[in-house]
Amino acid sequence: MAIDPNFDENREVVDSHEGHDVWGPVDEPETQGIHGTHVAVDFDVCIADGACVEDCPVDVFEWVDTPGHPESERKADPANEIQCIDCMLCVDVCPVDAIDVDSSR
Repeated sequence: MAIDPNFDENREVVDSHEGHDVWGPVDEPETQGIHGTHVAVDFDVCIADGACVEDCPVDVFEWVDTPGHPESERKADPANEIQCIDCMLCVDVCPVDAIDVDSSR
């Protein structure tokens, strides 16, 4: 299942991580929520194939460990989402549609 494009309307901010919002629900380790707002990664969908980390021209993403998560034990965290230039490469290369970039947010 892909990231909810309306997560900012359908979910609430439940935490903060590395300077960005975490949108719930969160029930670790199985449920990790959506990390980021402008650049949002659904940690529950992310399979950590690394395409977004490799292709991002401005290094928005950093690896973060998520031990015990059923999809993968690391995630591409939008730790530097403020650097995003809205090129949409991450959205285009994500094989499971776990990323949403919205310049209106």
